[in-house]
Amino acid sequence: MKTIIVLSDSHGRRSGLEKIAPLFAENDLIIHLGDGSGDMRDTIRQYPDKTYVFRGNNDFSFGLDEYVVQAEGISVFCCHGHRYGVKKGLGTLARRAKELGCEAAFYGHTHVAAIESVEGVLCINPGAIGTYTNASYGYVVVHGNKITPVIVNI
Repeated sequence: MKTIIVLSDSHGRRSGLEKIAPLFAENDLIIHLGDGSGDMRDTIRQYPDKTYVFRGNNDFSFGLDEYVVQAEGISVFCCHGHRYGVKKGLGTLARRAKELGCEAAFYGHTHVAAIESVEGVLCINPGAIGTYTNASYGYVVVHGNKITPVIVNI
């Protein structure tokens, strides 16, 4: 079993990250999906082997553009989402995930938490951790070939 904390869109507002930072030690993976990649510098230093940070459309310093993360028997396509037009729909994102052999896709950009299946791909948006109201993150459990996501409001 693997547990994953999925974050996105902190936008320099670190209070949400600070509230959930104690959870980072007890989970297997930490994924920040962009727009605030610089907010994760301390986390990367503390947990370099389990932290993945992606570059969003408002990030100019560092981060991956996209990457496939492996967790147990599941392949997850991760990206910020802006290059796949996620504000207009998830079809392009789902097709890219399928093209890469992934069962799931983690994305951000919209600031709206969502869990939905699109074209056979489980698409998960943790919402925005940096939002002043309705801040949220994703908690995902992967066990064998099953993925169980939950949106957690802060």
